[in-house]
Parts: sequence; C-alpha cells; structure tokens
Amino acid sequence: METIGNAIIFYGLKVVMAAVIFFVGKFIAGWLRGLVAGLMKKKDMDVAIQQFVSTLVYYALLTFVCIAALGQLGIQTASLVAVVGAAGLAVGLALQGSLANFAAGVLILIFRPFRVGDYVEVAGVGGTVSKILVFTTELNTPDNKRIVIPNGQVMSGTITNYSTHDTRRVDLVIGISYGDDIDKAKAVLREVVEADKRVLADPAPNIAVTQLADSSVNLIVRPWVATGDYWGVYWDLTEAIKKRFDKEEISIPFPQRDVHLYPTADNA
Repeated sequence: METIGNAIIFYGLKVVMAAVIFFVGKFIAGWLRGLVAGLMKKKDMDVAIQQFVSTLVYYALLTFVCIAALGQLGIQTASLVAVVGAAGLAVGLALQGSLANFAAGVLILIFRPFRVGDYVEVAGVGGTVSKILVFTTELNTPDNKRIVIPNGQVMSGTITNYSTHDTRRVDLVIGISYGDDIDKAKAVLREVVEADKRVLADPAPNIAVTQLADSSVNLIVRPWVATGDYWGVYWDLTEAIKKRFDKEEISIPFPQRDVHLYPTADNA
C-alpha cells in the first residue's frame, strides 16, 4: 500500500504539472496571438493576413506546449518531435510555391512598396493595383483587363511605382531641321509649355539641345506636372507643339540620307 501510495503521489504530481504546463502554455499562446494580431492591426495590415499569421503563431506554440506536457508525463517525445518535423517538412516541400507567395505577400503588406490605387509596373506588366491579397496581387490595366500576379513574382523583380510622388516629369524629344533657328525653336517651345496651366512653375521646365542626330537637331522638353495630369499634358503638349511649329514654319524633318553619284568610265 505504501508503494501504491507513493506511485499515486509521484504520478499525480506529474499529471498536475502536465496540466499546469498545458493550461499556462495555452494561455500564453492565446495572449501572444492577440499581441501579434494587435501589432499587425496597428500596421494597418490586411484582415486576412492578421487572422492567418496570428492563428499560425497560436497553433505553433500550442504544439510545443502539448509536447512539453507529454514529456512531463514521462512519454518519450523525441519520436513525436521527429514525426511533427517530418510532416512539416513534407508540407513545406509540397507547398513551397504557395509559401513563397505567402511570404512575399507578407513583405508587401509590411513594407508597402505600393498601395491599392497606385499605378505600378511589376513582373513585366503595368496597371492600377485593385487588390493586395495574401498570395496574389491584382492589377487593372488601362484597357480594362484584370491581371492576377503571384506575389513571389512581384517581389522577385523590379517594382516601379508611378504614384508614389505627387509630381512627375514629362519627357519629350522634339526634332527640328538643321536649317532652323535653334533659339527661336526653344522660345516657341517655352511659350507652348508655359501656356499650359497644368505645368508647374517649380521645378522650372527644362528645354535644351540634347543631340545632333543624323536627320535633326533634337531638343528635350521636360516640364513637371501633378502625377494625375501626366498623360493629359504629354498628349496635349505633343499636339500643341506640332501645330505651333507649323504656324512658325519650323520644320520637324523626316529621316533623310544624302546620296552622292560619281561618274565612271562606263557611264561617262
């Protein structure tokens, strides 16, 4: 009876300690899940990513708590840890593409290289961001196509965000004939640019000779505009410059080549 009593006390203490480890560990895991969710909410991250990450943290911690409780009961957990590790490895290998997209989605939501509504160029395509999801990013193209890009491809290449800043520079290259007056052409270009009320005064527009090309003298026209006015100014300035050059009799030459014929003895 004394032996039985000692065994009951011994194993009873183990069961009590295992229960304490389990319930305390479960409480801590729940608290950490709430903490992670709160931190992600402060970062204004997507609700789906908040729920997914916080739940993943909770069950990962709960798994270790269960293993620790079983170890307190005297159960050999080495084989159990090996099985859990092997299962995790198998799942990771099977879902490595999805996990890569998920990790990239988390990075996008944390570092915010772009937001919904920005016009971006990623993975070789351009469009307005309509959705940023955990595994994919969705773009709407200017011709109203929906493009779904895996987040792994988004983060593995260069991201060009055209909407980050409030202003953009319009870059035009205008060619004039070698026989035209450069100073007159520059003055006309400046008048056309300054006549457009959407062009910003600061920074000042830049108009200069950039190249002595084969068929023309090329001038750059670089005014600054609000980002939302970029394409409107680009198209309107191109048309206005052509019309004003026609009025001022400043030519925009076609590509041309001089051909010299030399007489020979056969056709002299």
